Amino acid sequence: MQQIIDRRLAGKNKSIGNRERFLRRHKAQIQEAVKRAVAGRGIRDIAQGEDIHIPRRDISEPVFGHGPGGRREMVHPGNKDFVRGDRIDRPQGGGAGRGTGQAGDAGEGEDDFVFHLSKEEFMQVFFDDLALPNLIRTTLADAPEYKTHRAGFSSDGTPNNLHIVRSMRGAIGRRIALGSESRRELTRLEGLLVVLRAQAATPSRRHEIEALERDIEALRAHLLRIPYLDPIDLRYRSRVRTPVPTARAVMFCLMDVSGSMDEARKDLAKRFFILLYLFLTRHYERIDLVFIRHHTQAQEVNEHDFFHATETGGTVVSSALVLMEEIIRARYPSGEWNIYGAHASDGDNWHNDSTLCRKLLAERLLPLCRYFAYIQVVEQEQNLWQEYVLLAESSEAFAMRKASTADQIYPVFRDLFSKEGASK
Repeated sequence: MQQIIDRRLAGKNKSIGNRERFLRRHKAQIQEAVKRAVAGRGIRDIAQGEDIHIPRRDISEPVFGHGPGGRREMVHPGNKDFVRGDRIDRPQGGGAGRGTGQAGDAGEGEDDFVFHLSKEEFMQVFFDDLALPNLIRTTLADAPEYKTHRAGFSSDGTPNNLHIVRSMRGAIGRRIALGSESRRELTRLEGLLVVLRAQAATPSRRHEIEALERDIEALRAHLLRIPYLDPIDLRYRSRVRTPVPTARAVMFCLMDVSGSMDEARKDLAKRFFILLYLFLTRHYERIDLVFIRHHTQAQEVNEHDFFHATETGGTVVSSALVLMEEIIRARYPSGEWNIYGAHASDGDNWHNDSTLCRKLLAERLLPLCRYFAYIQVVEQEQNLWQEYVLLAESSEAFAMRKASTADQIYPVFRDLFSKEGASK
């Protein structure tokens, strides 16, 4: 029995190709392990790597085996105890499986296979198949992105862009052009020299032969002086940079910090926004993030205050929506930006304000936004949820979900931001 295992190393003693194939082969187990890891982590540890456990029985490597070959004859004996259809009793004393009991002095087994996902690999699995919905190209940004593409060949450039075939083709053409007339003359003189040498040898003929030989040597020397490769033959790949339309996007993160949002609920909301923050900053280089905290009043804050400030108060959700609209009008014209919003709350709101929130979203914000997601961190449905249900039925750009425990945050997040057409 022969086993062929590719253990070639690449880069810092890591078999990169084999590792990537292994991750693809066991993608389902890895994704499940990542989901379990997210539910049990603290907010600050959510972007770290993870140890993945895979049952040993699921680990297999390709094996080439050689059979005995040839023709063989053998007799397979039957038995005197059983016939087809008999039920065989379980052996006395139990099997060799796991369970509670006393230790024995025989038998062996194998532990689960454990390997470590790096931070980059963990985040790749973490945000697999996610994207901002309805993201479209907008007008060119003030500082447009550039794309490099080929634009023929040029006579100058860097050595790494040298095109050898083009250069050699040019050199052959130049040598043919510079030496064709001399080669024709050389052929003519060599033919004449053969004729003169065949004639009778006289003093005048000897002078003509010597003159022809000098001319022939001069032509041959001239042809040898034509360089095989000249600097003017060199051709380099030319690349030019052209501006391309940039998909500019801004994400508004709205979080309820009112008194009804206790620490457990705030922790759920922060988990959601940390996932959103990591997802956006990892996948989109040109995206703005606007953080808004609200209780009875809304305030635009920086990233640190959004996740760590302890201010609290009553609940007026419309204050955050009004502030979001003001910022859009002032800094993010909808014709030039892809605008997104995400709001996390416990659903508790001043009763007379919930209807106003629905109208603000339906009439003033959703026409400006590509997508707006609302997540409620409690199971109980309150007046704000009931108003938003009416809005979700009439608008495809609005989505709402519940996540009352930590292990529900990641599935809800994937549900809200899965790629268009992908299975949720």
